[in-house]
Amino acid sequence: MKLLRHTYYGLFLLSLASGPGVNAQEQALPLPLNEVRMFTEALDRIRMSYVEEIDDRTLLENAIRGMLSGLDPHSAYVDGSDFDVLQETTTGEFGGLGIEVGRENGYIKVISPIDDSPAARVGIQAGDFIIQINGKPLREMLPEEAAQMMRGAPGTPVTVTIAREGQEPFDLTVIREVIAIASVRSRMLEPGYAYLRISQFRVNTGNELEEQIEKLYKENDVIKGMVLDLRNNPGGVLQASVGVVDAFISQGRIVYTQGRLEGNDMSFSANPKTVASDVPLVVLINNGSASASEIVAGALQDHGRAIIMGTRSFGKGSVQTILPLDEARAIKLTTSLYFTPSGRSIQAQGIEPDIIVDDAFVTRRSRSVAQYNESDLPGRLNNANEEQQTGSNDEMTQALISAEEVLVTDYPLNEALNVLKGINAFKPVRPVNTTGNFAQRID
Repeated sequence: MKLLRHTYYGLFLLSLASGPGVNAQEQALPLPLNEVRMFTEALDRIRMSYVEEIDDRTLLENAIRGMLSGLDPHSAYVDGSDFDVLQETTTGEFGGLGIEVGRENGYIKVISPIDDSPAARVGIQAGDFIIQINGKPLREMLPEEAAQMMRGAPGTPVTVTIAREGQEPFDLTVIREVIAIASVRSRMLEPGYAYLRISQFRVNTGNELEEQIEKLYKENDVIKGMVLDLRNNPGGVLQASVGVVDAFISQGRIVYTQGRLEGNDMSFSANPKTVASDVPLVVLINNGSASASEIVAGALQDHGRAIIMGTRSFGKGSVQTILPLDEARAIKLTTSLYFTPSGRSIQAQGIEPDIIVDDAFVTRRSRSVAQYNESDLPGRLNNANEEQQTGSNDEMTQALISAEEVLVTDYPLNEALNVLKGINAFKPVRPVNTTGNFAQRID
């Protein structure tokens, strides 16, 4: 009887080896028969001796999960519900907390919170470890399982226990929301200097960025420089990162991938048309910048198109492919590594910035009550050009404070602006493109 069971599971494993998505080259690889016998023996003993009855499907699915969990943190088993999660993440709408998680030393680590998400608002930070969800310990739990526990109906609470360096573990209660956030935002830091923030790379991020750049050009007389903020950006769709780089360069390779199989080798190059090919550019990164963020930073760095500032990035340089097993189940498998145009692998290394700038805060010193200027003296003479000024000194001071409000609380951003000003001190400003001949994205 036992022999028959072994034969049954052996045939099952052989059927998996020749199942959907497996090509002839893979089918030709022989299975190690001794290890297959050992596996089926273990499977049989669990079925017959475990304290509770457990069905074959659960055992086999757990076996697949175990195989994948032993490979790398990004390979995983995907069932029907996880398919929905992948689609939601790609399109940008899902119900949950709004954080990207990974695994480190058996614990769930926050790679980064999504901008303006419930997680970000309650203070969850990149680098935090989530050690419990609603009181359930997460030791050795897969990131996908933890993410599923944090998802739920909008308006419902979930309590996460956070372990943060230098602090005792503490609880945070977060109210779930439908996360639907534009992946690109923009604003002017001050006249002539624009700020672009990408929170996550989704299918349409390249088009969103081009639209925001076109809007900036149309609404401002001159653009002297741009800051592209990729800090705490967990990545996303590979092709979206290509579209972002394509907005700033007009020729050359952007990224390429290499894997064991020929079909996993891809290369992406720039389109000759671009929306911002010559404006001075600074890219901000940090330890929470991962995957597609690193593709963008690495490509722009290799092309000499941007100055990279901040701290070393996360170092996720692998590509995952969804391989179906049947109509409702698949595996997410790491199939290749990506490389910057110069051939650098980012895997476990990250992008080293050109200028290292740690997170800090700029503080504004208050004006002493005993400090005064010539303009404060009663009866003082007016400036010869004063009639050209559009407002009082107090009004202009208030406008300056408002424009710098973000900068004084964000040291890296302040330093990025200073670098752009330094570049423009030695480079003449080109007029804004008024022809309307902006690049059209072709997918």
